[in-house]
Amino acid sequence: MLSDRFYMRDNYERKTTSALTWIICAIVAGFIFENIALRWFSNPEVGRSVMRSLELSPETIREGFIWTLASYSLLHDPNQFFHILGNLVGIYFLGRALVPFLGQRRFVAVCLASIITGGLAWLACHWITGGNLIGASAAVCGLLVVFACLNPEQPITILLCWILPVTLKPKYLALGLLAFDLFGLLFLEVPGRHGSLDVAHSAHLGGMLAGWIYFRYIHSGDWLRQPAGNGKIELPNWLRKARKTITPSPAFKLNLTSRETLRTEVDRILDKINSTGFASLTSEEKTLLDNAKDMLSRR
Repeated sequence: MLSDRFYMRDNYERKTTSALTWIICAIVAGFIFENIALRWFSNPEVGRSVMRSLELSPETIREGFIWTLASYSLLHDPNQFFHILGNLVGIYFLGRALVPFLGQRRFVAVCLASIITGGLAWLACHWITGGNLIGASAAVCGLLVVFACLNPEQPITILLCWILPVTLKPKYLALGLLAFDLFGLLFLEVPGRHGSLDVAHSAHLGGMLAGWIYFRYIHSGDWLRQPAGNGKIELPNWLRKARKTITPSPAFKLNLTSRETLRTEVDRILDKINSTGFASLTSEEKTLLDNAKDMLSRR
């Protein structure tokens, strides 16, 4: 029976795990994995070698570990729980606000672009001096810039030092973070005076740059203007070929009083559903399927 098919049921709905949930789960899994690698192996060198293959450093890039430009974001300081907690809180709240605007795929793209750009900016500053980079703060900075560009005047409340609630506008928060990281880059990171916090200011600035580039040239640009839930990339207008005008085929009606003719037409529509999906049906075809359920069930 047609009504037994899953795509003909009114209550049919597919629930998928959101991209935000996957990102958070990946970061938590990376934190658990690094703790196992560093604390559970009897030989500490084994855990250290595993960590070296995932964290970002000039040495690993020279050896060809290109994936560390992204994998470093899954690792956090195992001795500072607030390191991973702060990044998870930032990604969660910014993600909840941005996913409806950007869509799932573009949200993941912004996160990944911020992470890679932040890693490249950090490598540019540490290519000679060396060191290693871990943490997803570049993604948080990139998402914050996108959020501030989309909602510059919307007041938000943050916990300063996890205790004092402070309400301010996103544009001021983004500008304040930009000034903080520029100062830290010029007067702390580049001269090699990291201090007790050991903040990767260059990675933050790289993430912020990726977020700004996305908003300025992609989200606000004509060449990628599309619905939020659509992940397809469209070419700029000046690159699109002029489409030839296609004369629509003359409309015709089938004689559906015959059961054989009706069954043939239903089979054609079902084949169309299997190949292109239920959403590709016209309103007439959907109406025909609804009527056919009753007509074919009669004896």
